[in-house]
Amino acid sequence: MDYRNKLVLAPMVRVGTLPLRLLAAEYGADITYGEELIDHKLIKCDRIVNGFLGTIDIVERETQSVVFRTCPEEQSRVVFQIGTSDAIRALKAAQLVCNDVAAIDINMGCPRSFSISGGMGAALLSKPETIHDILTTLKRNLNTPVTCKIRLLRTSPDTVELARRIEKTGVSALAVHGRKVLDRPRDPAKWNEIADVVSALSIPVIANGDVFDYEDIQRIKVATGASSVMVARGALWNASIFSPQGKLPWEDVKKEYVRKSILWDNDVKSSKHTLKEMIMHHSGLGLPEGKAVIKSETLADLAKLYGEEDHFQYVNENR
Repeated sequence: MDYRNKLVLAPMVRVGTLPLRLLAAEYGADITYGEELIDHKLIKCDRIVNGFLGTIDIVERETQSVVFRTCPEEQSRVVFQIGTSDAIRALKAAQLVCNDVAAIDINMGCPRSFSISGGMGAALLSKPETIHDILTTLKRNLNTPVTCKIRLLRTSPDTVELARRIEKTGVSALAVHGRKVLDRPRDPAKWNEIADVVSALSIPVIANGDVFDYEDIQRIKVATGASSVMVARGALWNASIFSPQGKLPWEDVKKEYVRKSILWDNDVKSSKHTLKEMIMHHSGLGLPEGKAVIKSETLADLAKLYGEEDHFQYVNENR
C-alpha cells in the first residue's frame, strides 16, 4: 500500500466501524482506519465469513458479538489498528485479520487511562525496546504492511529520536498526532513538531491534528511537509470533509450514514454513538433529534427517524 499523498480517516473508538469507513471513502478518503481493538479481546475471537451480508466478521466467542466487520469493497484501503503491549499477543491478533485488511497498525498514542494502565497506547512511547519487539515481530511474520501511530514526546528531539528508531524496524509509514499525552483536544496541534519528524525520516509520515475543513488539509501539508493527512474529529462531524468539492450538507451526510448502517447491519449502539457525536457538535443532544436518537432501540427506529423506512424495508427484503 502506498502511503504517500493520501487522505486518511483516523482510528476513532466506537465510531470507526464499517459504515463510517465506507462513507469516508465514498467522499474521498484513500485509507480508512478501523477503531482500535485490544489484543486480549481479539485472541478470544474467531474469523467468520458472513455469507448473508457478504462480510468478514471478527466475532467474540463468548458473547457472539461482532467486534470488527469488513467487506471486499474496502480490503485495499482499510487499516486494522491493535492496542497491545506484547509482541506475541500482537502477532496472534494480527494473524486473525491480516489477510482481510490492507495493513496492520499499532496504537502508540492513546492517552486514555485504560490503555496506559495496560501498558498500551501512549505508555509505549517510553518503552522503545517494547516498540522494537512488537514491530519487528510483526514485520518478520506478516506479509501485510505494518505501521504505527504515535503522539509527540516531551521535546521535539525526543520525538524525532523515537521516530527514527521506529523507522529502522521496517514499518511502511508513521502517523504522528501533533499533541502530547497530557494535551487536551482543545489544545492546538503542534504542526511544527510534526515537521521535525517529517524532515528526519525517509518513510511516509501521516500528519494528524486540527483538520476540520478541506482547506486545512493543504495547510497542514505546507506546515509539516507531510504528503499524507489524517483526519479524526473533522471527519466524524462531517465525513464529506474529504471531498475537494466541499462539504455536503450535514443532514445529507447523516442520512447516508444511517443508510450504510442499515445496509451493513451495524450494531445499533455503535450507530447511535456515532450519530450522537455528530449531533453534539452541530446542535446538541437536548433538541428533539438528539432525544430521539437516544431513545432509538433498533436500526428500524433510526430509519424511521431519518426518513429511511423504504430503504430499511428494501434492504431487509432483498438480502
